[in-house]
Amino acid sequence: MTMPPSLLPEDEKIEQSLRPQSLAEFIGQDRLKKNLRVFIEAAKNRQEPLDHCLFYSPPGLGKTTLASIMAHEMGSGLRSTSGPVLERKGDLAAILTSLNVGDVFFIDEIHRLNHVVEETLYSVMEDFKLDIIIGEGPSAKTINLPIPRFTLVGATTRAGLLTSPLRDRFGITGHLEFYSEAELIQILQRSSGILRATADPEGLWEVARRSRGTPRIANRLLRRLRDFADVSIEKRLTAEIAAQGLYALDVDDRGLDTMDRRFISTLIEKFGGGPVGLDTLAIALSEDVDTMTDVYEPYLMQCGFIARTARGRVATEHAYRHLRMTVPSNLNQKITSGPIVPQPDLF
Repeated sequence: MTMPPSLLPEDEKIEQSLRPQSLAEFIGQDRLKKNLRVFIEAAKNRQEPLDHCLFYSPPGLGKTTLASIMAHEMGSGLRSTSGPVLERKGDLAAILTSLNVGDVFFIDEIHRLNHVVEETLYSVMEDFKLDIIIGEGPSAKTINLPIPRFTLVGATTRAGLLTSPLRDRFGITGHLEFYSEAELIQILQRSSGILRATADPEGLWEVARRSRGTPRIANRLLRRLRDFADVSIEKRLTAEIAAQGLYALDVDDRGLDTMDRRFISTLIEKFGGGPVGLDTLAIALSEDVDTMTDVYEPYLMQCGFIARTARGRVATEHAYRHLRMTVPSNLNQKITSGPIVPQPDLF
């Protein structure tokens, strides 16, 4: 049950209720939280807005939640938008001129900003001034409009697509890691209390270990499994009901869903296990390249099901064994035929 990059409209209200409101409630990402506490406390002591922040990670790990928490901890307002929405300079100006001193301005998928809007942000982030051109031709004039000192929080799933001028203007950067099963169980315990869902520890563990290390997926699975529990005789989420529900939702014991297994099986059956380019694989799957890169690949690579080499994607021994397929004798040669390409980590 892989999550798409964005939430479905019907899930937005429930998702908001499950999000923690403070760093104390936020579970996981201990190193990043520790640093943010220091930065926030220092900014409050100096009575200054927090420095601009950039968070990058696969979807569903808490970037949007952290932006909301930062606004709450600073006692400031929060304005949220996304990169594709800011199509023109005027769209950006309308938001910036409505900000108050110390407010948090959150831009999700900031790597998808229009280049004109992005260049406009440079002077705003550094000098808190917005250049506006009035008139046309020889009579045109440039007005420097002062902007209240605010905190820009950017979030991206594609850190490698950020331009250097934009990336270098963020004073605070943080990478969110996948969550451990123990952390996901804590998150599910909190969420089950909010949802008033009665669950056994074994049932929550079953959900946690199949949630791909992602809180958003864990919470979504919990909401669906609550339905299975409500119509059961026990009226509670036991390990057996969780396993039955996850089987019905087509989530296997490693957290892979139909699309994940199709990704791997297509790589093996149509392309001999690779190496194959991602564009070619996307065409074979009738899937968007960005979705494959942002949603499917990170977890499959973390689990060791696929490897990225200079020649393309290669299915590993774990992938063959997971799908109960015969491991080819030349598999090691395929993987070592070129250097393995790591995930981009530019910070």
